[in-house]
Amino acid sequence: MAMIVRRSKNSVCLLHEILLSNHSLPSSYTQRQTYVDVYMKWKKDSFFDSIDTIHRSVQLKPLIALKNCIVSSSPDDYCVPISVISKKGLELGIPIKVARFLRLYPSVFEEFTGPNYNLPWFKLTQRAIELDREEREVYAKFKDDIVARLKKLILMSGREKMLPLKIIQGLQWYLGLPDEFLRNPEDNLDKSFRVVEMEDGLKGLAVNVDESERFLSMMQRNAMRWGVYSCVEGEAIEFPMFPSKGLRLKRKIADWLDEFQRLPYVSPYEDYSGLDPNSDIAEKRVVGVLHELLSLFVEHSAERKKLLCLRKYLGLPQKVHKAFERHPHIFNLSLMNKTCTAILKEAYCDKGAIEGHPLAKVRRKYINLMKESESILKRRRLNNRPIDQAIVNVKDLDCTDDEEMKLQQPNSTL
Repeated sequence: MAMIVRRSKNSVCLLHEILLSNHSLPSSYTQRQTYVDVYMKWKKDSFFDSIDTIHRSVQLKPLIALKNCIVSSSPDDYCVPISVISKKGLELGIPIKVARFLRLYPSVFEEFTGPNYNLPWFKLTQRAIELDREEREVYAKFKDDIVARLKKLILMSGREKMLPLKIIQGLQWYLGLPDEFLRNPEDNLDKSFRVVEMEDGLKGLAVNVDESERFLSMMQRNAMRWGVYSCVEGEAIEFPMFPSKGLRLKRKIADWLDEFQRLPYVSPYEDYSGLDPNSDIAEKRVVGVLHELLSLFVEHSAERKKLLCLRKYLGLPQKVHKAFERHPHIFNLSLMNKTCTAILKEAYCDKGAIEGHPLAKVRRKYINLMKESESILKRRRLNNRPIDQAIVNVKDLDCTDDEEMKLQQPNSTL
């Protein structure tokens, strides 16, 4: 494991003196502090590679999009001819032909012959219909929670408190937002949201909040619950660490990490304009933003490339993806499904630390239903297997009449 650290000795001594004196850092320190570059070869963790709710999302996302399309096209009987949806593969994010994709999941989509021209039709199975209803009940019951997560995402954008609608739509799956929320945001969201015009002709979604109202991050709420944080400006909060098995840090890296943990915690909802982007405090803010961002998502994970579009609006550095590699005790990178997925370790290693998304249980039920399709297809393949020729009573042209009569007798041997 190759790691490199660059830090001036004077910077380390100054940090220790300040921490021993009053546990807070003056603003001038951020100008003198040397940015730490930690290059780490992260280690593969089989535990996070085996989490179905994360890695089956690649198939679940287009499946639910296709299910929603069928429901909206035929809300009464949940069935449509293939001609209605066959041309929507690109729109729904389906990587193969729509008909082939539907046939991969017979536990969700049932195929039958239509009344005209013998065209194939597809309808939702009874289990899929029940899950669709349960999903809509979750949207209705926990609407305030889902909207609050969207509001927090927008509030992380600093003073502007706005994000382009296009970017929010790109994160819609991770936030657990239903389709209609963003089709008509003014009708489906409360009065604190408003649609605005942004630069480059983009439409954005802004949030109006009372300046006196303070939003606490997941890190701050947990630290207050554990009695190690009192909401004083410049107070330090340590990130929970969850080392992967076999991951060892060099001594100088471990020392830097201890110092990093004792730095002041800057909330993602606070103004960050006064921070030196090359300081360690700015690095800690970046980690805090990524921690809070993943804690808002349904699976507490996301494709790493999907987060890069937020750099400009959340005040993240150009190489923000390096933060996942510099902090392997906080984040895990998985390369399953040929995709680099960033996972928040705390959500899976400490179940009570981060509150689950209300939609998470429903998605797990969808995944279990998808797994049943594998068993159905396997049984179909076995049933369609050709009959073993050895057990068929076919006359052997090389047999004599006496040998054939012997073979027809029970328990006979030649």
